[in-house]
Amino acid sequence: MEQTVEQKLKALYELQTIHTKIDRIRQVRGELPMEVADLEDEVAGLETRIDKIKSELDDLEDAIVTRKNVIKEAQANIKKYEAQLNEVKNNREYDAISKEIEIQGLDIQVSEKKIKEFGFEIATKTQVYDKAVADLEGRQGDLDAKKAELDTITAETQKDEQELIAQAEKAAESIEERLLTAYTRLRGNAKNGLAVVTIQRDSCSGCFNQIPPQRQSDIRQRKKIIVCEHCGRILVDEQMALEAETV
Repeated sequence: MEQTVEQKLKALYELQTIHTKIDRIRQVRGELPMEVADLEDEVAGLETRIDKIKSELDDLEDAIVTRKNVIKEAQANIKKYEAQLNEVKNNREYDAISKEIEIQGLDIQVSEKKIKEFGFEIATKTQVYDKAVADLEGRQGDLDAKKAELDTITAETQKDEQELIAQAEKAAESIEERLLTAYTRLRGNAKNGLAVVTIQRDSCSGCFNQIPPQRQSDIRQRKKIIVCEHCGRILVDEQMALEAETV
């Protein structure tokens, strides 16, 4: 059975009323879901940074061990070459072994220099690491507090919200697809989520622009769907709001 324009308007206004209640519940949660998401991203970023610094510190420690092994090996070679010096038979052999001792000594100097550089880098990175860990602990504490706050608010409002969502889905079933699409688009474009609004003090209660008397009269007759010339919202008369409250 084809709905009258009045029935269509009432169905749209009912849906808007339900959605407004849902919006109010979500406003109670405010920015908390976004704040929790931002903190989760920040915590994840800090964890990744800490893992990276830890890996770099481990690599530096390994590099120091490697250099220490190079020093030990060079020192052993020097002892071996020094022993060989006592057995040389000519100047050429002496010069060759002396050169090897010199090379091993240079290897030790380079390794000792590298160990100092790595030690300085470890000290610097450890400070960065400790600060990142402290930052993580702080942000994790903030996240836990925000999550607890959000969970409390969600627990208090979840049942009401779910019931209203079910009501909205049922109310939407009685609205023809073309109107429902227009309503959804209007709701998405409006900051306050209002797609259907009443006349208040001779004005659109969505954008507060004045509505001419003849247009107000047309709206009250409920013979056609009329939208605000300024904001595009669907307009209903104030009496419809009163009727909805008494239902």
